[in-house]
Amino acid sequence: MSTIIDESALSDVERIKRESHGLRGTLGTELENESTHVTHDAERILKFHGSYMQEDRDQRRERKKAGLEPAYQFMVRSKLPGGVMNAEQYLVQDALADRYGNGTLRITTRQGFQFHGVLKGDLRPAIRDLNEALVTTFGACGDVVRNVVACPAPIAAGVQEEVIEWARRLKDETLPTTSSYHEIWIEGVSVTRPEQAEPDPLYQERYLPRKFKIGFGFPEDNCNDVHSNDLGYLVIAEDGRLEGFNVLVGGGLGQTHGKSETFPRLALPLAFVTPEELIEVSKAVIAVQRDYGNRVSRKRARLKYLIEERGLDWFREQVEAQLGRKLVPAREVEITGIHDHLGWHKQGDGRWFRGVWVENGRILDREGLQLRTALRTLVERLGLDVHLTTQHNVLLVNIAEDQKAEVDRVLAEHGVVPIEALTPTRRWGIACPALPTCGLAVAESERVHPALVTELEGMLAELGLAQEDLTVRMTGCPNGCARPYTADLAFVGRSLGKYVVFVGGSFLGTRLATAYADLVPFDRIVPTVRPLFERYRDDRLPGERFGDYWDRVGVEPIQAAGARA
Repeated sequence: MSTIIDESALSDVERIKRESHGLRGTLGTELENESTHVTHDAERILKFHGSYMQEDRDQRRERKKAGLEPAYQFMVRSKLPGGVMNAEQYLVQDALADRYGNGTLRITTRQGFQFHGVLKGDLRPAIRDLNEALVTTFGACGDVVRNVVACPAPIAAGVQEEVIEWARRLKDETLPTTSSYHEIWIEGVSVTRPEQAEPDPLYQERYLPRKFKIGFGFPEDNCNDVHSNDLGYLVIAEDGRLEGFNVLVGGGLGQTHGKSETFPRLALPLAFVTPEELIEVSKAVIAVQRDYGNRVSRKRARLKYLIEERGLDWFREQVEAQLGRKLVPAREVEITGIHDHLGWHKQGDGRWFRGVWVENGRILDREGLQLRTALRTLVERLGLDVHLTTQHNVLLVNIAEDQKAEVDRVLAEHGVVPIEALTPTRRWGIACPALPTCGLAVAESERVHPALVTELEGMLAELGLAQEDLTVRMTGCPNGCARPYTADLAFVGRSLGKYVVFVGGSFLGTRLATAYADLVPFDRIVPTVRPLFERYRDDRLPGERFGDYWDRVGVEPIQAAGARA
């Protein structure tokens, strides 16, 4: 039974969803008009279909000065469970980057592709072309289950492929049942619609209070930060056989500056389930969030806040009520490792895969680096499958022994940096897109992260710490898309050119970092963190990582030099 809420208190988004007639609204008709953008209500519905309306914020001042409307454009996001694509699907998306986008592919930290710079008139053909290659955008955004992430490493001897198949099944089982997506994007229907929207047993007419993220992780390889998901599944296998999963609930990394009622949170163990129970339990967890999640304040609408308010025992009771049976207690399992899967690895079936580092997930061609051309050449020539990682890198998959030399040669000829040339700081770094396309960004991220890493590398080399494992992440706002709050060291946009510095997360993704300094100007970031590394160098235990050291000794927040309150 759901919580009774005064309808007048519901957020505006709740009204839009309920009146959308199965996620249709006026979207179809608005795609037909000649405007460069869509209305507020249609924009909200568009997200469910896998696209955000944005603007080029670099042009904002000049266009406003000239009396012009904003430089509207759209981001389109593909939904790829486990980040897995065949050669044809990769090549279609590569082609669309030129045909409709800005000539780049942006890998998300949830194993999908984003196309930036799509104009409104190109939205329908872009999404239609993706679907013809069996790539959907439906549910890649919006208040539904987003892309389901899983370890993309194609290791035949383990259970990775089986887990990816469960990710695919979860994607299929949690898609909204409405036919609006097919009508609007595939058939091109603008006005005609059924008298009544199709019933949706899982989402009903309200859908979820907020986005909902699901991920699979392995104890020996938490490459997907499983604890950062609303619903996580920690794989339990024995002798190469998948026994089941520990169910983790209530993770989520977004927060709002200055709002103490918002915070990042790691998921907690709820139960153990067998593979056969996974779909049913997932739907039960989603249904509890659907019925009890906060629909008044979107800042408090994620599952983590419901569990924080009601408690894990209460939540378990509600899930059990949905299932009609008791849950089995979670097993004692500990995260012990993490891999980025870069370089050469045996698949276990006589073939190999090659992990290729992609700086901040941006696949592009520029002077000195033709990464897009290199990847396209290899996929076309060798028919390779492509998997994406949540560290926003690329795995080239199913490579024969006699093809390895050609893969290395093509990558080298196109200026692709070999992993041996990367410091751990650069290799493990992540930054979100931020400016100029993200409407939520208050500071730079992707565009300044490489220069910041270069400065950090210089400082670490001076201190004799150049080869220390270190996760350095950066975001342009506090919503946490690059998972900054679990990193060893992170910089979160606070205002234009200024950041909050976080210290002491876990390299394994199992601990939250602590805010160390606020409003730090970009050019003062490295001087601000240098004392932390000096003390770490002098006082650490043998083999102790940076984040673990600061968790052990305690982080004392400071007002950084050069910052102002």
